[in-house]
Amino acid sequence: MRERIVRAVAGSLVVISISLAWFVNINWLFLGAFVGLNLLQSSFTRFCPLELILKKAGVKE
Repeated sequence: MRERIVRAVAGSLVVISISLAWFVNINWLFLGAFVGLNLLQSSFTRFCPLELILKKAGVKE
């Protein structure tokens, strides 16, 4: 369950970032870049801050 939530949040943030860059300011693309880099580093290190937050919140595996 946690993994699905992490993927949904990451995907939503990327879509929101692109939308804000299109309609508000191009600098919102930095949010999408941050999310992408975080996903990349978590694939190597198996460390994801959102997953830790969800674990402490009591979301089941």
